[in-house]
Amino acid sequence: MKKLLYLLTLPLILLSCKANFPVAQESGKEDMAYLLFISSSQYAGKNVQVTIDEGQPFIARVVKAKKSNRRGTQYGIAPGSRTLTVSCDGKQLYEKKIFVSTQEVKQIILP
Repeated sequence: MKKLLYLLTLPLILLSCKANFPVAQESGKEDMAYLLFISSSQYAGKNVQVTIDEGQPFIARVVKAKKSNRRGTQYGIAPGSRTLTVSCDGKQLYEKKIFVSTQEVKQIILP
C-alpha cells in the first residue's frame, strides 16, 4: 500500500515543481566613479567645498582615516580625467588632476 501511495504522489510532486526559472539579466556597470574624502586629524568630521573641472562646487563630508573603509559618503562623478580642487574656510587644501575609471572609489587624502 505504501509503495502505491509513493508511486502516485511522486509524479504529482515532480509535476508541481517548476522546471525552468526566468534568468535575471544583468546590465552593464553604472558609468560612474566615486570620491571619498579622508583626513587623519584636522579636517576629519568637517565639511569641505569641492570643485570639479571649474564646475559648480558642492559640499562634501570628510571621514576620519580609521573609519574610511566602513563609513563615509562616496560622491559620484563622471569617469575620466578631472581637475579636483578642495577647500575649507577659504583655504585651498588639495588641487590635482586625477583620473578615475568606472566603479572606482578614489580616496582623496587631506592633511
